[in-house]
Amino acid sequence: MQEKEEELSILEPPETASDEPEENPAAAPSEGEVSSERAEPVSRAEFEQLKAERDQLLDRLARLQAEFENARKRAERERVEFRDYATGSVAEKFLPVVDNFQLALKSHGTAQQMHHGVELIVNQMEEVLRQLHVLPIPAVGEPFDPRLHEALGSVDRDDLPDQHVAEEIRRGYRLRERLLRPSLVRVAHNSKQTNE
Repeated sequence: MQEKEEELSILEPPETASDEPEENPAAAPSEGEVSSERAEPVSRAEFEQLKAERDQLLDRLARLQAEFENARKRAERERVEFRDYATGSVAEKFLPVVDNFQLALKSHGTAQQMHHGVELIVNQMEEVLRQLHVLPIPAVGEPFDPRLHEALGSVDRDDLPDQHVAEEIRRGYRLRERLLRPSLVRVAHNSKQTNE
């Protein structure tokens, strides 16, 4: 008899009362969610503790934001100060050159004396540039290098190898290994070499 009851319980699902609504698995809260009906009431002490922790975290967040903003402003101010310092030290080196140009303009010498004075000032300026590690790019007689030279055209020349710089229109400069500006040049075209 007991065996028959077990068989029946296996074969037939237990009857449910129609008064109770069926539980919808989709409507049931997930494991991470807590139903508001099942939530346990929080004691006043726990509530105050959680509120104090929240206030501490908000205060800490506000302090971190203020520190970050101050650090950003300080870095910007230091960058501007460094740029001004670097610019000032470079300008200071060129002040004697400007002084000499002003003296040359005030002088009433001959054209030859003026020419010689300007040569001295150019030499002084080149020395200042050398101190700043700004060096001229070699051009005339050198092989044409598109990384260092900008070609404005070509000229027929038999005295220079083909594709070498024949004339320098404007001198190019580099700061250590960094190109500041390329040399403007005319490139030699040697028809004797190209025909061979």
